[in-house]
Amino acid sequence: MRIQRHPVIIGLALLLLALPQRAMAADTLAALPALNIDIRETSVSGISSGGFMAVQLQVAHSSIIKGAGVVAAGPYYCSQGSAITATTACSCTLDPTHSLCSVSPDSAKVPALVAATRKFAANKWIDDPAGVAQHRVLSLAGGKDRTVPAPVVAQLGAYYAALGMPADQLSAVGLADAGHTMPTTDYGAACAITQEPYLNRCNYDAAKAILTWIYGPLAAPAPAQKPGKLIKFNQRAYIPASSRYSWANGLDSTAWLYLPERCAKGEACRLHIALHGCRQGQTYLPLHGLPGGGTYYGTTFVEHAGYNRWADANGIAVLYPQAVSVPFKNPNGCWDWWGYSGEHFADKQGVQIATLRAMVDRLASGRKLTPP
Repeated sequence: MRIQRHPVIIGLALLLLALPQRAMAADTLAALPALNIDIRETSVSGISSGGFMAVQLQVAHSSIIKGAGVVAAGPYYCSQGSAITATTACSCTLDPTHSLCSVSPDSAKVPALVAATRKFAANKWIDDPAGVAQHRVLSLAGGKDRTVPAPVVAQLGAYYAALGMPADQLSAVGLADAGHTMPTTDYGAACAITQEPYLNRCNYDAAKAILTWIYGPLAAPAPAQKPGKLIKFNQRAYIPASSRYSWANGLDSTAWLYLPERCAKGEACRLHIALHGCRQGQTYLPLHGLPGGGTYYGTTFVEHAGYNRWADANGIAVLYPQAVSVPFKNPNGCWDWWGYSGEHFADKQGVQIATLRAMVDRLASGRKLTPP
């Protein structure tokens, strides 16, 4: 009798076999460097699940965050711990036809999310939400995005307003012809298409727009500018010890740092955290072939999301944390914004937020204080 080898089963088996080797490989990598970074100059951005995680980090650690860029994502704690709410009321990802989607102008239930935020703050699970009102935020919605429709992103603005953020600190950008994507100037598929790896040429530099809104006018990249280094590091070292070897934490064993030359030399720099979305992580295994060859996405998001050239010109180290697929819980390698890693996924106790904060603390540990 001939046994059928289903490609998904084969892929899962290969992934399981690769885990010990990946873990050992991570241990041989260098730790993150201690840079001359003021932790209060930290900013964060992300697309889709990375956008939801960016908001979670922003709210949980509002005392150290300067601003955020949120692409195709909605308000804090939108899922309220429910995968069904996440995929029907906060996005339309439960089924390919979106027929079960219930997204509406008020489907995120912003008043309930604000109440939860204040409760979490009272429990000391997150920083005082008054700090969020001091941030500068750029949100971006695609007019042809049926995965996270524009009304979800609009409710993010309502959430910020309820926390006291002045209207002039939120830039709500809408790209009428954009699908579910991280817009670039000239990389990827046509702007309106929604397909992996969700990097589309929209003649719009989302990375530049986000960094400019948060930090102010940027120096333009120079043709002769020496590029920084892309460093692969042991991400697992920053995962809380109690969860470090748990497959369910949703965190890859390695991740990436883009380090401009001036930052490596000890000059004062800033830190931006760029979070990929679902099906964008380095070890995600796409079902179709990649244009440049290869099996996994690798550094596709890291190198083509658009941040690095602006980082070089403006002294911004860019941290690219990596989420990983968890069979049956998180098959698409999403960041946890609905609770697959535990009930505290949206606060400081959550394994992913704790890991992100540990990496920020390490990078900012080399700050040099200017004598009075």
